[in-house]
Amino acid sequence: MSELNVNTNPGFFTRINAAMSRLRDSEKKIIEFIEQNQDEIIHLSITEVAERSETSESSVVRLCKRLGYKGFQDLKINLAKEVIAPEKQIHEVIEKGDDVVKIKKKVFQSNIQALYDSIEVCNDEELRKAVNAISNARFIEFYGTGGSGTVALDAHHKLLKLGIKSFAYNDTILQAMSASVLTDQDVVIGISHTGSNTDVLAALKLAKEAGATIICITNSSKSPITKISDIVLQTASNETLFRTDAISSRIAQLTIIDILVAAVANQQYELYYSNLQKTRKSTIDKKL
Repeated sequence: MSELNVNTNPGFFTRINAAMSRLRDSEKKIIEFIEQNQDEIIHLSITEVAERSETSESSVVRLCKRLGYKGFQDLKINLAKEVIAPEKQIHEVIEKGDDVVKIKKKVFQSNIQALYDSIEVCNDEELRKAVNAISNARFIEFYGTGGSGTVALDAHHKLLKLGIKSFAYNDTILQAMSASVLTDQDVVIGISHTGSNTDVLAALKLAKEAGATIICITNSSKSPITKISDIVLQTASNETLFRTDAISSRIAQLTIIDILVAAVANQQYELYYSNLQKTRKSTIDKKL
């Protein structure tokens, strides 16, 4: 592990994603200014940033604290690490000529980093809401396609092992049909790395119109799926050349599912532990 250069402290842009929903309008204006002037920001004073973003020095200081920095200087130092001298090895692109050992290292680094970053961006209160919604649902459905579809199937499998009946649909027609006949007693969990899969979005809109509670698992806090979801569970992972639809995004999604399943099971520990023993025994004792 010592050879893997993994950043356990989330970077500036990861922190922004994690805090965006809690920021004031003035703080969002400062972030917008910083994003548009990344190379210049490290040379500006706090007064200049406040004036040029049309905010105040107190807003800049408040933003720094909210993002977990000691002050404006600390923010600039950490931003410089990403903008001027980025730690390329954290999310390195697999390049022509890389041997298998270097590829192994890069893939492991990317996957581990995705988990560290996802800890920061996945909101604790949203997790609590999701666990409560799932625990009280009549039906639980998972929608996803492609790589996210396999995560949906895994989630269905895990809940069934606890004795919780759920459904996972990868087929877009089945997603739409099922979504249209749900009720306000049901929960739908849409899984999409980009948050812009049109088929999943269409099914979620139908489910929302039917009254179901919508939970999404996605990588982008600004994607279309977050606009129609009641509860947003965010991940953080970079996808690069040869790693589009990368396992790092699915690892982050699967980890969110594991958290939800464990938290739901823990609410009725004895019941679900008993069910888990039954479902395990049913597969072990099966005669060929």
